Amino acid sequence: MPAWFTENLHTDLGQRLRIDEVICEHTTAFQSLLIFKNKLLGKVLALDGIIQTTEADEFIYHEMLSHVPILAHGHPKTVLIIGGGDGGILREVLKHRSVEKVILVELDSKVIEICKKHLPSLSAGAFEDPRLELIIGDGYQYVMLTDQTPDVIIVDSPDPVGPASKLFSSQFYQNCQRILSTTGVLVTQNGVPFVQEAELLNGAKLLSENFHDVAFYLAPVPTYQGGAMAFGWASNFPELRKVSLDELEQRFARAALATSYYDPAIHLSCFTTPKWISNVLYNSELQNPNP
Repeated sequence: MPAWFTENLHTDLGQRLRIDEVICEHTTAFQSLLIFKNKLLGKVLALDGIIQTTEADEFIYHEMLSHVPILAHGHPKTVLIIGGGDGGILREVLKHRSVEKVILVELDSKVIEICKKHLPSLSAGAFEDPRLELIIGDGYQYVMLTDQTPDVIIVDSPDPVGPASKLFSSQFYQNCQRILSTTGVLVTQNGVPFVQEAELLNGAKLLSENFHDVAFYLAPVPTYQGGAMAFGWASNFPELRKVSLDELEQRFARAALATSYYDPAIHLSCFTTPKWISNVLYNSELQNPNP
């Protein structure tokens, strides 16, 4: 009988992935880590029993969380990544030659070490790029204490449980707002609204407490069950969401990006949320007129 990995992230919904081969099992100082092979998805990374990424569909998540804010901004010099120890976001950010410095703050050094060894395609050598400043530490503490002023902040966090819950707090977003450059933008992993409505509403409320322009954009990542994933967007410079298709196409061409999911048309369309998601957000605002 084949072995199966069972994920129980949601109370009423679960998924099973066949384990064709266990690549690595390790308990770090912070979490349990498992990498296994699946015929359909390739190598799969799970932390504390929750799937984080797979070789087959990681490009959708990593491209959308990276290129949407960077190309909307147009000319970021410094990018801060909170989390992202697997290296996928770092890989995509460093495709932009205009980016002069990337600061990656990862709590668990073992995630970086093990992913570099067993999932090298995710980082594709990005950890060796001289533009990278790698910090092993707490991202919450980092944004509280740093004097850096990044143009883009990307929060590539797990779900809001355990140590990661601090990365979904008002205080964290307040500090992100404090350090962002005047025309900067923060983007976050914000869960799958169909099964994580509370996470969407919490993000909307807390981001709106700290930023003038807050929105969500979507992308379908097959491994994240329940439908399209939402990414939080927060800035004090609303013009970043008003960049035209023509301008995005010019920026995309200048960047000479090799992508498999992202393109300028996807960039514009992903901010058009289905009516049911808009209704969830709107009805919440009616119930809480002064969040």
